[in-house]
Amino acid sequence: MPVPASAPTPAPAPVPSPGPSPVAAAYARLAEVLPDPLVVESAVPPTGDGWVSAVQLATDGPTLDAFLAYDAEQVVRDHGREARPDVVAGFALHRYVWPVCLLVTTPWFLHRRVPRLPPESVSFHPARGRLAVSVRDFACLPGDPAAALPGARTVPDEAALRAEVRTSVAGHLGPVLDAFGPRMRRGRRALWGTATDDLAEGLWHLGTLVGEERRAVTEAGLLLPGGTPPYTRGAAFRELRGPAGEALPTRDRASCCFYYTLRPDDACGTCPRTCDAERIERTARTR
Repeated sequence: MPVPASAPTPAPAPVPSPGPSPVAAAYARLAEVLPDPLVVESAVPPTGDGWVSAVQLATDGPTLDAFLAYDAEQVVRDHGREARPDVVAGFALHRYVWPVCLLVTTPWFLHRRVPRLPPESVSFHPARGRLAVSVRDFACLPGDPAAALPGARTVPDEAALRAEVRTSVAGHLGPVLDAFGPRMRRGRRALWGTATDDLAEGLWHLGTLVGEERRAVTEAGLLLPGGTPPYTRGAAFRELRGPAGEALPTRDRASCCFYYTLRPDDACGTCPRTCDAERIERTARTR
């Protein structure tokens, strides 16, 4: 059942740029509602001492092995059993992709600024729950006070800015997905399905946390309408009805995280294995 069409909520007005960083206010707001992982801005994202860069994940086999080993150990701690190597790789990829997508979508959703994040601009510290990011180039709309900052590029309209979001995320994740593919035993379409899911669901979660779930769902549909390669498909939101007739947004994932291989009776809320009745019961219980 498709989500009924409605007039999009007006986009937020740009805020004055807080000092030299065009995204500092957005990342500060993200830290308020989602403190883990904590995002810190850094002129040069660190490496070593537990820090892992996207470049290392994409090009250095031993670094990727260590990254996967962390998740394998965590699965044993959390579930008391080992997971298949491809399942571990899927968990590890999600743990990286989901917050990286938020690095792009948060400033876009809150302030209409889109940082361009090449792989060398981000480092991740799994044990400390930290992301270090260097933003040197960003896109914004005409009239944004940040348009005068170094590295700013103005684009003509909202559609062009959405294209910047898709390009930034794809440019960062492409090499990482290529590296994870053999470990996950999945092809290109399935890998980009993971990216599609994390991009859409991260934005949805952000909107829920800041009290703008409906706008987030609408914006995700505009960002991922389908037919925007390399993303596998559209955001694919639809609407269910709760016990009191209330609207409950949901979506069907384009990929599978295989969490059910650890807990067969506890599939993800947007997994195609989860029926609508269970989705309604889960969502209504948490609202």
